[in-house]
Amino acid sequence: MRNIVSLNPEWVFSKQAEAIPVQMPENWEAVNVPHSWNAVDGQDGGNDYYRGTGYYAKALQKASFPAADRYYLEICGANSSADVYIDGKKLAHHDGGYSTWRVDITESLGENSLLVIAVDNSANEIVYPQMADFTFYGGLYRNVNLICVSESHFDLDYYGAPGIMVTPKISGANANVEVQVFLTNAREGQTVRYTIYDKDEQVIAQTETAETKAELVIENVHLWHGRKDPYLYCCEAELVVTGNVLDNVCTRFGCRTFEIHPDNGFILNGEEYPLRGVSRHQDRWGFGNALLPEHHEEDIDLICEVGVTTIRLAHYQHDQYFYDLCDEKGLVIWAEIPYISRHMPTGRENTISQMKELISQNYNHPSIVVWGLSNEISIGGSNDDLLENHRILNDLCHEMDKTRLTTVAAVSMCKMEDPYLQIPDVVSYNHYFGWYGGETSMNGPWFDKFHAMHPNIPIGCSEYGCEALDWHTSDPRQGDYTEEYQAYYHEELIKQLFTRKYMWATHVWNMFDFGADARNEGGENGQNHKGLVTFDRKYKKDSFYAYKAWLSDEPFVHLCGKRYVDRVEDVTKVTVYSNQPAVELFANGVSLGVKEAADHFFYFDVPNAGETTLKAVAGACTDESVIRKVEVFNEDYRLKEEGAILNWFDVVEKPGRLSLNSKMGDVISTFRGKLIFMKLMGKMLGGKKGGKKVAGFEMTPDMMTMMNGFTVLRLLTLAGGMMDAKFTKEDLLKLNAKLNRIKEPKKK
Repeated sequence: MRNIVSLNPEWVFSKQAEAIPVQMPENWEAVNVPHSWNAVDGQDGGNDYYRGTGYYAKALQKASFPAADRYYLEICGANSSADVYIDGKKLAHHDGGYSTWRVDITESLGENSLLVIAVDNSANEIVYPQMADFTFYGGLYRNVNLICVSESHFDLDYYGAPGIMVTPKISGANANVEVQVFLTNAREGQTVRYTIYDKDEQVIAQTETAETKAELVIENVHLWHGRKDPYLYCCEAELVVTGNVLDNVCTRFGCRTFEIHPDNGFILNGEEYPLRGVSRHQDRWGFGNALLPEHHEEDIDLICEVGVTTIRLAHYQHDQYFYDLCDEKGLVIWAEIPYISRHMPTGRENTISQMKELISQNYNHPSIVVWGLSNEISIGGSNDDLLENHRILNDLCHEMDKTRLTTVAAVSMCKMEDPYLQIPDVVSYNHYFGWYGGETSMNGPWFDKFHAMHPNIPIGCSEYGCEALDWHTSDPRQGDYTEEYQAYYHEELIKQLFTRKYMWATHVWNMFDFGADARNEGGENGQNHKGLVTFDRKYKKDSFYAYKAWLSDEPFVHLCGKRYVDRVEDVTKVTVYSNQPAVELFANGVSLGVKEAADHFFYFDVPNAGETTLKAVAGACTDESVIRKVEVFNEDYRLKEEGAILNWFDVVEKPGRLSLNSKMGDVISTFRGKLIFMKLMGKMLGGKKGGKKVAGFEMTPDMMTMMNGFTVLRLLTLAGGMMDAKFTKEDLLKLNAKLNRIKEPKKK
């Protein structure tokens, strides 16, 4: 019988080794796996986290392992490339930091051997990802196991796959379940016993044959129906000879049908089942991506609390344990490889191998419905090599898995007519109108335009969001990083996206704040703060509850702005979220009235004098908060970016006149403003002529519309980071003075 031994405890680690050791090093750091060497420096900003080689060593005593014919080392995640050595001899190399891979170490394993795994996350032109807005944590950051098997066994060599594939097909009230197994060193006289168990572990179908493929029938099948009813069966395959079991594998699976319709969205088991959800990165504050089971469990519980029906597991293969949790909870999953941001002509083979691993290892998960080919890969435009790479991947997915569809996450700059969008089965776009330029109101109409142009291509939104930290205001503005603007942004996006039935899926970017060591914004470097929940999972931002109000059936009421206590206005706006039909708000025990809101967002004008205890009541649910009248705005609530040349609140504004805080669209709608902008463009392009590109992006009408939504100050700040166009404080103040002389355009 197969035995699996955890090798997680008692390793030693070093970033320096003159040679691969053959004896246990004495001066290396003692660690346990999972482990990442970037758990701190990959989250503190500066884009200076260690990218190089880390060495892990562990003593192996063969006598301590179960007796077996073959011993396989199983590595569930080593980012991003790794080499395996036994007693100084190199046995294997692997490229790809997010998948399981195995090495047969039988011939090299002595009675007392030293295992060394050299893991390398340094930059290269072969292994994806190399350019992306997240930290590429180095380390042996998932489980390491020893699998002990007989000479004849279920395959362990093919792309980390489990050796068993289960394909249920619904036929009326029954399911015909095709089971295929893969054997290594199969011999005469061996048979395979196939057994299907229900959720209560009762045998409901069984057969035994010498064939590696069998079909079993589940009568009156219980369907896997997402969050409503995530019913799972289990299939076990046993390799038998003369009545003895040599090896066994088992996998859970679910029986379901699905369709993605260009007008009606996602359809599960014949019923419309809107996919409204979030994206998830796997890292965590202080751990990097070296997560423990309890971290995965906390994440899935928080995601389920929101009430979502889908998760985009970005931008790489996640831990098998998390896919298992998704199966159990009924989340519909988008799974993808890290083919992201920058197409590398030398990286094609790596995209193919990572896709083979993703599909081979995850084929049996009923939660997964689409394979993601790439993310924002056309950010610099599509070329022939990029398109060919995608056609190869798309064909590979359909060859390996005839039950699922393919998709891509395109970026705003990708034209609607780009041939790249014709390759996958369905398409989604990453849009940040209302955060990176544009207005929140642009999102819904953009998707309507795409849907009208491509009525037969299912379209979704794979990323949308904005950043929020512990900054606050009663006058939220795009780019201010306040919790209030994030809440406003998501209110607007929820109303636009959730009411468009044709959208096959929507995924908030992101469920949790995550590590992005190159980031230097928002007042806390090294993170992307677009999460609905903070990096440490300790605080649910107000926007979390906006989604809960729309998606969750669990009765609740939430008072927004709990961290925004000190307020200067005499009457302040207070927002309440609830999935109940009506909310009553009390201020120091006095009712301010009952309000109803079909969109689940309730707004109250609250007198602000002294200290006021607010209490929201919705049915049997209550929530409380406190506000306090102050004469001067509390500067602790205002973002002051370190290293910022000029903060928006330092800009001189004159009534009825333009300023650096004006939208670019308002500026260029005036004759004098357009002249100023043309001179600025000349500086940003360095005097280059004949081109219509800025920072590598073609200035299409859609791009111009997006840029028009930026304030002048924010656009110039971002441009300074993307191009060789640096603006001093004096430059900006002079520009502001010029803008102050121009009248604001009349609002239409």
